[in-house]
Amino acid sequence: MQDLTLYAVPAFVALMLAEATVSGTRRNTRGYELRDTAASLAMGIGNRAITIVTHGLIVGSLFWLYEHRVLTLGSAWWVWALLFVVEDFTYYCFHRASHEVRFLWAAHENHHSSERYNLSTALRQSWTTPFSELLFYWPLPLLGFHPTMLLTQKAISLLYQFWIHTEHLERLGKMEWLFNTPSHHRVHHGTNVEYLDRNHGGILILWDRLLGSFEPERAPVRYGLTKRLESFNPFTIAFHEWAALVRDARRARTWRERLGYFFAPPGWSPDGSTLTARQLRAARTRATPQTATAA
Repeated sequence: MQDLTLYAVPAFVALMLAEATVSGTRRNTRGYELRDTAASLAMGIGNRAITIVTHGLIVGSLFWLYEHRVLTLGSAWWVWALLFVVEDFTYYCFHRASHEVRFLWAAHENHHSSERYNLSTALRQSWTTPFSELLFYWPLPLLGFHPTMLLTQKAISLLYQFWIHTEHLERLGKMEWLFNTPSHHRVHHGTNVEYLDRNHGGILILWDRLLGSFEPERAPVRYGLTKRLESFNPFTIAFHEWAALVRDARRARTWRERLGYFFAPPGWSPDGSTLTARQLRAARTRATPQTATAA
């Protein structure tokens, strides 16, 4: 089974070269930096290598579940249309959970570790997400979506998300209401308190609007992690949050605390010494009226 994303590699390279050239002529973007870009490419190559090695296991599990499906949907045009919606919503659920459950965040946060935002950032892919996302996609073949169709739609979604990793496109008119755009995704990569855990959509931004996780781009975006990662080593990028999670779990005094470190949102701590994104936003909201009064 061919992966559609492999055919897009020449286009990825050409577009990154074009963006790097344009970035050198503009003052309002940070552009490319050699170590940062090399780290993103190394993460992408590592992701592809792991995907190739585990391809049989992952695809085999999807086909096994399809053999035990509840429905047989076939491959008519309306099934493809339905799959587009279902897969995109599944991605939204997975992506949102990856920001709200710490062990899933440990797999995903490396994608947010760059303090630059360009097309190479799209290639900064996780080395452990291929396993965690299966938990969300396994129900689809059981419902009757053929694995080949599912993997094709997932590839289409991934290809779509490449071009939105850029600072060179501003708002795109009416497209902003329904689709994920560079503006929406810049917010998603922001460390500004108001931008944390926002805009999780894949192709559509509709789910964020409906389910309360949408935030428009207003203030300039600060990219990266709330706790800065000062390393370009791909192994550090890939595993540092896993190591931190294990350290916290070992330090926990009870099993309840230990489970909290794994399943509570990132930033959770039993004594409240560190804060989650929701707590940070609440604190900011409480402080805003006081700041206005003091002014």
